Amino acid sequence: MPLKIKYYIAFLVLSLSIFKLKGQDLSQIGKGEAIKVNGGVSVSQLFNSSFGGENRRDPYNYYLNGNLNFSIYGLSIPLTFNFSNQQFGFQQPFNQYGVSPTYKWITLHAGYTSMSFSPYTLSGHLFLGGGIELRPDGPWSVSAMAGRLQKSIAADTVAGNDPMYRRFGYGTKVGYSGDGYQLNLILFKSKDDSNSIDYVPQDSEVLPEENMVVSLNGSTTLFSQFALSFEYAQSALSRNLASDAINREVFAPFPKNNVFFTHRLSTSYYHAFKSNLNYGGKGFTIGLGYERVDPEYKTHGAYYFNNDLENITVNGATQLFENKLSISSNVGLQRDNLNGQKMNQMTRWVGALNLNYTASEKLNLSSSYSNFQTYTNIRSQFEDINNPNPLVQPSDTLNFTQISQNLNFNANYILKSTEDKSTALTANLSAQQTIDEQGGETQNSGSTFYNGNFGYVNQWKPLELNLSASMNVSLQEALDMQNLTVGPVFSASKSLFEKQLRLSLSLAFNNSYSNSQLQTTIINCRLSATYSLKEKHNFSFTNAFINRKSAGNEVSEGTISAVYNGTLTYSYQF
Repeated sequence: MPLKIKYYIAFLVLSLSIFKLKGQDLSQIGKGEAIKVNGGVSVSQLFNSSFGGENRRDPYNYYLNGNLNFSIYGLSIPLTFNFSNQQFGFQQPFNQYGVSPTYKWITLHAGYTSMSFSPYTLSGHLFLGGGIELRPDGPWSVSAMAGRLQKSIAADTVAGNDPMYRRFGYGTKVGYSGDGYQLNLILFKSKDDSNSIDYVPQDSEVLPEENMVVSLNGSTTLFSQFALSFEYAQSALSRNLASDAINREVFAPFPKNNVFFTHRLSTSYYHAFKSNLNYGGKGFTIGLGYERVDPEYKTHGAYYFNNDLENITVNGATQLFENKLSISSNVGLQRDNLNGQKMNQMTRWVGALNLNYTASEKLNLSSSYSNFQTYTNIRSQFEDINNPNPLVQPSDTLNFTQISQNLNFNANYILKSTEDKSTALTANLSAQQTIDEQGGETQNSGSTFYNGNFGYVNQWKPLELNLSASMNVSLQEALDMQNLTVGPVFSASKSLFEKQLRLSLSLAFNNSYSNSQLQTTIINCRLSATYSLKEKHNFSFTNAFINRKSAGNEVSEGTISAVYNGTLTYSYQF
């Protein structure tokens, strides 16, 4: 890039650094209030004490938090601060600044910003530079960006940090929408500056790289009922710019050496493909999805990328009995080690079923089931060395399977519903099971978890009073251990002074058992009050008292400990 152009860009970025503007609509300039100021402040005091045991928290803490935002025709300058008896903090937006003004169908990006073209190309990577999005009324749309993706960092031998080369990237996305279809062509290019750092330790594996990605994606409707979407991307990645250049005759889709990309001995080529086909019939839908990403697929336009995977999914949904019963399900298969180079190969089966049944205006039932199964084939080097007959597969004693099953059931029954009063019964049951198998035999490492909640809710609308009672049961079984927790919960809430003051009280009593032996009894009592004054002033006060009693045994007697926590908060919004 010419030096003169660099000065122009630096001047533009420096001029914009005074403000932080995200998504400003320039068409609103001159309309409404020119300057707006809003924010808030809150003060909290925390009290802690314990009886019969060690107090692991400070007896008193206070916190002061605040935020202030200035807005000038949409230009936003936010400031935040927090202060306590433990630490002080202050934040302002000038460390990373960016603007994204919009005028009608034009959006500009400048400074620190991010854009997304597709998951396999540019996907939310932060860069320092500029971009533009053009979406006029018509079939065409264009997006483009250019900027620094990564700044240079010198090696720190004392801290042991690796160096980083400065990385510059640019890209464009051109889209066309026709009658029932849409196509997008994406080009993304990035390259490290080999001269951006002066010293690279000999034992460092950091090398200057170059990346180029081309992608084609789109969607269309077939025969009015089929919906098809797809994306195909190919990424060329040179892992060392110092390696020799080579000629590449094959179109893949990077022909020979060109002004955009130079093929080298260190260049590798990766593919990614994803498609979905959905069919909508009368009262039902069904879909098929496929995704394949080559091992080591990488793009400089994304921070993290899942690769070496193949996904096949099938999903469907329908409604029966005059839309009272809704059914949806999906099943999928995922595997890795696509090139057979890993020592382990993992296969995952995922299946789910969801049911919702509205039996009447009073009764609603829902249930869901999911199954997650992982199959791993551990390939030992000794299998190939010691196998006398290569045509015979070795035994499967190293095959490992993990199965996780989840089942949920919910029911809600309205006993009474009038303008003055409503009562209802609720029930929730869930079960989770994990099983480990190795060589076809079940191992002793699985676990089973059950949870149940049965409740009664009563609401008096004119009095703004709610009462509820429930029973909770939790059971966990693993190896030779069985842990059971059971107990009731009571709660009440009341609104006063035209809902300005709200009071709530809850009381819980739980017993915990291990192998049918009582271990702990816990009583939890919580009282809170909130008061709002003129929608700007808010006061809240919360008291929590927990009493814990451990069961005695032959060695020592049971112990009793209690903990009290109180919080007083005032907040003001303007």
